[in-house]
Amino acid sequence: MKLSSRQLFFFLAAVAPVGKLVLMPSQLAALSKNDLLFPAALNLLLQAGAVFCALLFARRGQTLYACLRERCGTVFAKIAVCVFALFLWLAAFVPLLEQKLLVQNIFYDTLPSYIAFAPMFVFSAYLCAKPLEACGRTWDILAPMAAIGLLGILLLAVGKADYGALLPVGAAGAGGFARGALGVADRFFDGALVLAMAGRFEYRRGMAWKGLLCYLAGGAAVLFFLATFYGLFGEIAVFQVFGFTRISKYFSGVTVLGRIDFLFIFALAFAMVFYTVLPLQAGVTLAREALAPRNPLFAPALACAVNAAALIGVLAVNFMMTRVMQVFSGPLVWVFPVFSLAVPALSLLPRRRRHAP
Repeated sequence: MKLSSRQLFFFLAAVAPVGKLVLMPSQLAALSKNDLLFPAALNLLLQAGAVFCALLFARRGQTLYACLRERCGTVFAKIAVCVFALFLWLAAFVPLLEQKLLVQNIFYDTLPSYIAFAPMFVFSAYLCAKPLEACGRTWDILAPMAAIGLLGILLLAVGKADYGALLPVGAAGAGGFARGALGVADRFFDGALVLAMAGRFEYRRGMAWKGLLCYLAGGAAVLFFLATFYGLFGEIAVFQVFGFTRISKYFSGVTVLGRIDFLFIFALAFAMVFYTVLPLQAGVTLAREALAPRNPLFAPALACAVNAAALIGVLAVNFMMTRVMQVFSGPLVWVFPVFSLAVPALSLLPRRRRHAP
């Protein structure tokens, strides 16, 4: 059963934005100060273009592997798709670390054991063993949950925000803009995810434009969140990690009603889990199609192996998030534009014409 267009639009408009709310706001505040909206907007616009290209590619009704096999042969297709799967697994690493730190710092009163996050990978392996087509019904549930969670947090916080803190525009200069745009480029790979889904949903007329608008709507919500976040904390925003858990606690009704904002925080955190796992799941689905499409045991075995490797990697860099972010925004920064921007654009190259004998 393929994904429906509705489910894909739900993902683009409501589920995809939640992956940008954990550490990215404070990171952008450190890199671009009050101009944090502009590097985020640039990345969102570039990814919107990549999503549009990936949806146009989906008009062919082929998966990425099937298209490459037809154009370039089986061997090249297998290699290219496996490399693309490796990129998706790499892209999942920082979100996984973010989730680990979020769980340790927000959902526990005292610092838990470093192995407390391990059950997440058991759940992730279960999801990864399922094909991407199985995500649709999950997005039907996650989309309204994520939308209500983000809307609730923003409604509680907007009254206390001073949006004048974003002025004067351009104070960080071109250097701050460039640092911010490159520093958070690793959080924007939605075009690659949509390309991995190609052939797994039925393209309908106008779907590319509708998907583009849905993604831009979700991006607008992210930008409004960033503006509210900086409007609340100003120059100390750089120290306010896990910003979505903090901006609503200044609501005046909290003193009477208690931390009602936790209902919205839990809703967002729940949606984040599935978005964090999605790159791992997409990579497993692509590798299964390329390497062993008829072997029912291949996907579960690969899912377990990938998540075991991810668990080892996360534990190996325990409390080294700053160093990891420096690596992803430094030596590895070129990887994300190549795979999440260039590859979706190149997928639109015309098919090779076959000459009659």
